[in-house]
Amino acid sequence: MKSMLAAIVLAAASVTAMAQGTALTPVGLWRNVDDKTGEAKAEIRIGEANGALIGRIEKSLKKDGKPDAICDECSDDRKGKPITGLDIIRGGKKAEGKDVWEGGKILDPENGKEYRASFTPIDGGKRLEVRGYLGPFWRTQTWNRVQ
Repeated sequence: MKSMLAAIVLAAASVTAMAQGTALTPVGLWRNVDDKTGEAKAEIRIGEANGALIGRIEKSLKKDGKPDAICDECSDDRKGKPITGLDIIRGGKKAEGKDVWEGGKILDPENGKEYRASFTPIDGGKRLEVRGYLGPFWRTQTWNRVQ
C-alpha cells in the first residue's frame, strides 16, 4: 500500500513538472495587445523548428483590419505577403540556465521594421514578455497565452 501511494505521488509530481516545463516556453498561441489603445491586435502561433522559434500571425483581431491585408511595409521576402500567416518571429534559442529565448528577430508588420528580440515566459507561462531591441533601446510587450 505504501509503495502504491509513493508511486502515485511520484507520478503526480512528474506530471506537474512536465506541465510546468511545457508552460514555461514561448511555444503556443498568444494574443498581443496594442500598447496605446489596449485593444487586442492579433493571435500569434509560436512553434519551434530545429531548436529555434518561429512565429506567425494566425488571426488579426483589429477592428479596422482588412482580411486581405498584405505587408506593404516589409522590405524582405515578406513584402506583399498576406498579414494572416506572416512569419513575424524568426530564430531565438533558449539561453542556457534561463527561462528566456534570445537571439531571435521580430517583425512589426505595421512599419516593416525587424528588431532583435527576446521572449520570456512569466506568471507560470500564462504571459510572455516580448522585448524588441533597436541598438541600445528596447520596448517590451506582454502577450497573453490563448493555448
